[in-house]
Amino acid sequence: MIHHQHLLKVKTTGKSLIKITPKIQSIVAESGVKTGLCSLFLRHTSASLIIQENADPDVLRDLENFLADLVPENRNYFHSTEGPDDMPAHIRTVLTHSSEQIPVNQGYLVLGTWQGIYVWEHRSQGSVRDLVVHISGE
Repeated sequence: MIHHQHLLKVKTTGKSLIKITPKIQSIVAESGVKTGLCSLFLRHTSASLIIQENADPDVLRDLENFLADLVPENRNYFHSTEGPDDMPAHIRTVLTHSSEQIPVNQGYLVLGTWQGIYVWEHRSQGSVRDLVVHISGE
């Protein structure tokens, strides 16, 4: 059994979806695992990790708009010391994911044709996000 772990630093530029599929696939290839599981864990409470449409950017825009409408920034949240976008970012993370698991087969991520892996930055200000990539298998 092989275990390979990598800390990937993902630079964000404020509210956006950053496609990381090629970086994750590269780490899987580097691991030497042919059959197994790739576990991803984003170490933050104001950004998310999602698997979503990778062909039509309108899908991502619609998701961003929907979540912005669902969790507005102009409410009177109790937690506001880090700015008006912080508490909504925490709520958006609760509604999405901070981890994902993807099977690995023949050394490749087993994603659907139209699926991509994204870090979803919920804060207005850019940041560097830490993503733990753990691959295990044979």
